[in-house]
Amino acid sequence: MERKQVRRLALSALLVAVMLMLGYVESLIPTGIPGVKLGLSNSVLILAICWLGIPAAFALMFAKILLSAFLFSGVGAMLYALAGGLLSLTAMCLLCRGGRFGLVATAVAGAVLHNVGQVAAAMLILRTDGLVWYMGVLMLVGLAMGFVTGTVAQILDKRIPKSLIPR
Repeated sequence: MERKQVRRLALSALLVAVMLMLGYVESLIPTGIPGVKLGLSNSVLILAICWLGIPAAFALMFAKILLSAFLFSGVGAMLYALAGGLLSLTAMCLLCRGGRFGLVATAVAGAVLHNVGQVAAAMLILRTDGLVWYMGVLMLVGLAMGFVTGTVAQILDKRIPKSLIPR
């Protein structure tokens, strides 16, 4: 294996570990709103898009969802995480790719669409449209937390030396 490939693999493993740790920490933080999580690992996923590219970001998202399901949340939650993650990451990749949107706007869109994906999955699985009203609450949380995670990603992207990022 080339040195560059080893560095990319090591960074990928580190990013998955950080996402898992952040996911566990946020599961310990009571939000007071059922089903609402802070989405802290979203900032890491945005950095993965920038640093490692789109295919690697999708691989990291799948690894995080799979490992989180087995370690923390159970396999049942995996469908909701996958629905939210796919919609969110797809949107973030499209926004990052064009380069016209900053990391904060990208994170906000990702957070909001993650909630949309999860509610859509819940509506399909539970066969009810009664969850649509809950979307308003989730949109507000998504806007706020997307701003926070995007700001964190922006600060980290500026402060972490580019020499540490395998390109």
